[in-house]
Parts: sequence; C-alpha cells; structure tokens
Amino acid sequence: MTHFYCALFVNFMFLCLSSASLPNFVLLFADDLGYGDLGCYGHPSSLTPNLDRLAAGGLRFTDFYCTSPVCSPSRSSLLTGRYQTRTGIYPGVLYPDSIGGLPLNETTIAEVLKPVGYATAAVGKWHLGYGANGTYLPTNQGFDQYLGIPYSHDMGPCQNLTCFPPDIKCFGLCDVGTVTVPLMKNNKIIQQPANFLELEKAYSDFATNFILTSAQRQQPFFLYYPSHHTHYPQYAGQRAFGKTSRGPFGDALAEFDDTIGDIMNALENTGVMNNTLVFFTSDNGPELMRMSRGGNAGLLKCGKGTTYEGGMREPAIAYWPGTIKPGVTHQMASILDILPTFTSLAGAKLPSVMLDGVDMTEHLFIKG
Repeated sequence: MTHFYCALFVNFMFLCLSSASLPNFVLLFADDLGYGDLGCYGHPSSLTPNLDRLAAGGLRFTDFYCTSPVCSPSRSSLLTGRYQTRTGIYPGVLYPDSIGGLPLNETTIAEVLKPVGYATAAVGKWHLGYGANGTYLPTNQGFDQYLGIPYSHDMGPCQNLTCFPPDIKCFGLCDVGTVTVPLMKNNKIIQQPANFLELEKAYSDFATNFILTSAQRQQPFFLYYPSHHTHYPQYAGQRAFGKTSRGPFGDALAEFDDTIGDIMNALENTGVMNNTLVFFTSDNGPELMRMSRGGNAGLLKCGKGTTYEGGMREPAIAYWPGTIKPGVTHQMASILDILPTFTSLAGAKLPSVMLDGVDMTEHLFIKG
C-alpha cells in the first residue's frame, strides 16, 4: 500500500508540474569537498551559511555517492547518468594536452533539456576535455553559454594564483613548465592567465545575468556551476580572504558559499525560486594528503583517490521551496541519478542508451 500511495503522490506532482511552467534547475558541484566539510554536516569552523540554509530548508542526504574518487570521471557520470567506463573518461583525469574528451555522441543533461525549450549555461570548471579547436567544450555538449576554465586550476604554473592581498603567493608549485591557465567564454580565450582574485565575481555575474535573462524571457533554464573550490591549491578574493578561522581552505569554501548566495538571491529577486530545483553535491572526497589544505571526510575512512567511503560519499542537498519538504533522507542515491530526475521533472525524453542512474523524484517529494 505504501508504494501505491507514493505512486499516486508522484503522479499528482507531475500533473501539477505539467499544468504550470517547466521547473528550472540549478546544479551546484563542489570540487574535492569532503563529507565532513560543511557546517550542516557537522564541521565546527566552516563558514557556509548559504549551504546551511539550503540544508535547513531542503532535503539533506546522508548516503549520497559519486562514481569515481577523481574529477573527470565523476563529472562525466554526473552529466550523462552513465558510469565513466561507458563514456571512456576512465580511470584518470583529462589534462590540457589530452587529445580526447567526453564523446560528442554522449548525451548530457543540457542536451536532454534543450529540446523541451530550456536555456542552458555552464560556469566554472569543465574538465571533460578541450580537443582540437575546442571540440569537447561545453558549447558542443548542449550548453548555450560557457564561462570558465576548461580543466583544473592547478594544471598550469600558479605564480598568478594568489590570495588577497596579492603579495601572498600560491602555496605549492602546481604544474610548472606548461602554459598559464586560461579563462574562456564559450569557445574563446578571454583572459590568460586567469585572474583568480576576480574569478568568482565574474562567475557570479555570469550566473546571475543568465538567471535574470532567462526569467525575463520566461524561459526555463538549467544552470550548471561546477566550482573550482575547494580543490588544492586554494585561493580566495577580497570578499572571502581571512573571513574564516579555517585558513585558506575555509576561505575558499566561504567564497564558494558566497557565490551560491548570489545565485539564490538572483532566483529570489527574479521570482523564480519557487519553481526551481537547486541540487548541490561534490565530485569526490577531500585530498587528505594536503592535510589542512585538503578538506575533511568527517568520520569516513580515507579520501580522494580511494574508493573507501571518504573518497566516494558526498554531502548532497536538494532544495525546492514549497515542493520538497525540509528533512533528512537516508535513501542511497548518486550523481548518476541527477540526469534521470531532471529529465522526468521536465517531461523530457531520456537518451536511448543504457543509463545507470534512476529517477529520484519519489525520494525528493516524499520524506523517507
């Protein structure tokens, strides 16, 4: 009987959604963030008020998983709903001189949503390939717009990677002997080396403008924000530097949280908050070898680069005021489930390939 009533409720939700405008989606993706790094997951000194508010007003997962303990494979699974071995982004990460990338015949969340009228944008760390003439960039994978760095921010010399004030130099060597890290808009380099002290402001302005434009056009939208924070080496601009008692890692996390706050304010100010599903999680666990600069897995064993819980189990929050009840769920879920879930809520068509994720709507709308 329980499953019967669950099915009735979910069908009712779908009917409500079909009679209203299509929901918007904001997907927030942290980098190397551990299960124990957020205030809402128990860290005593992290300053994450915006993420904590999402957790308090939304559904917080205790058993949410990535598919790989390193960056590129995890991102391919997130965007395609398929294990990384199916897409070929495995077992390691892509570099600036890597020939390949996420295959163009793979279907991303953006490519699922565009046929039903969605505007799509990505801002931040792509890390799914560059290729000849930008073959594998987001604008060739279903995204209308892109602003960001196409790979990890430590994949270049980091003499320009400083904290505020600018006389504090980068902690670590990064990849010396390679070209400096570029900032790209769509498929063009607009700044090289990227100015990391102003990067988060540029991302915030891009994201909020995308939300504003989409709202003015009354067009449903999908915003994908894969942050560079809190990957090593950490950096923070003027707004966040020295803001926390947790040092460079805490400041970087606070800067990420500030940008999330800007995005949430934009949703509220444009009047689309109640028609938007915001989903937050991380690509893999903390880089514990960096010690205080590498994050915290809480009580879980190990971290990034391992398939122990600390490397694979992630914080996750689903927030949709008026639709998702605040609470905590112990249902097991993963980044593979995001594509099928967004597809279902948008009434879009699933890719005609073998998917490894499942629709989470029953868990989102019914408190477990």
